Amino acid sequence: METTPLDWLVSAADDPAACRAEWERGGRGVMLLPAGRHWDVLLVPGLLGRAAHRVLAGTGGPVFADFGDARVGFLVPVGTAARWIGTGVAGAGHGTRVALPYPVGGGSGLRWLTPPDGSGRLTDPVLLELALHEAAALVRQPRVHDDL
Repeated sequence: METTPLDWLVSAADDPAACRAEWERGGRGVMLLPAGRHWDVLLVPGLLGRAAHRVLAGTGGPVFADFGDARVGFLVPVGTAARWIGTGVAGAGHGTRVALPYPVGGGSGLRWLTPPDGSGRLTDPVLLELALHEAAALVRQPRVHDDL
């Protein structure tokens, strides 16, 4: 049986059936889900996170952006948040809850940059670290504008 993105996300909830019902009844907005069960989250400052997301180019797992793109969240394997050392990167692991958007559709607030696909695929922390290094170099380069 194939797992849908919604199935996968609600399976992390304390009560998956209640979570699903509330999410679908509530207009498909945002739910607080516990980190540290199926995934941890690494929250990266917006500009750097968006650049790292572009560097990963679809090779990672689910990625979301918060309101105003202030932070970008990468879903990573359980335990990553406790081991991650990086200036400006916040981790959410066991004992924390993370606001996540409904897995299908867009929005202007909290939204998926790469939505979950139901497979359980997460962003590899080693690849994310490399992408963050490359992204840091990219965002520090002076911008060249075409005079059109």
